[in-house]
Amino acid sequence: MQSARSAYGRYDAPARTPRSIEYELLARVTKKLATAAARKTEDYPGFVAALNDNNRLWSTFGAEVAGPDNGLPAPLRAQLFYLYQFTAEHSRAVLSNKASVDVLVDINTAVMRGLRGEEGAS
Repeated sequence: MQSARSAYGRYDAPARTPRSIEYELLARVTKKLATAAARKTEDYPGFVAALNDNNRLWSTFGAEVAGPDNGLPAPLRAQLFYLYQFTAEHSRAVLSNKASVDVLVDINTAVMRGLRGEEGAS
């Protein structure tokens, strides 16, 4: 029985919700982005890869909120789609050395707070 538990994970682990998965993905990408930004001069390809990962995540969010089956309220869907567009545009500016990556980290952090239901997430 013990080997089955270790093979399939904790049997008492809580079920993961879409919200918790989104939070975890954002947290992972945000940490990678912030770390890569701090090492940008030593590892520029790593920085570009982290920025690309952030863009891919936001592209997925944009596609999801634009879909007809998305159950979020229309105003929230519009806000998230705007963030997707802003993130894509701002990322291009970051790559052109015309903007700071800090704004992208701040956006991700604010969305994570919203996913956690924290006050002042907007």
